Amino acid sequence: MNERLTWEQIQEKYPDQWGGLIDINWRNDTNIESAVVKYADKSKEELLIMQIKNEVFSCYTTPDHVFQLGTVWYFG
Repeated sequence: MNERLTWEQIQEKYPDQWGGLIDINWRNDTNIESAVVKYADKSKEELLIMQIKNEVFSCYTTPDHVFQLGTVWYFG
C-alpha cells in the first residue's frame, strides 16, 4: 500500500472490497482517476467513521457488484 494507483489498478488489486483512499486525483467531480489506498483491511462501518472524520474517502472497489442504499458525503 501507499503507492499511487489508477482507479482501474485499485479495482484489479483489491477486487470486491471496501477501501479507504487518500490523496485522490479526481477525473471530474464524481470519478476517481488515481489515489493512494490507505486501508484495504477495514470494514465498511470502520471506513465510514473515518470518512466522517475526514481521514479517508471510503468506496467499494467494484461498485457494480454491490447495491448500496445510501452514501455519506461530508465536506468539512
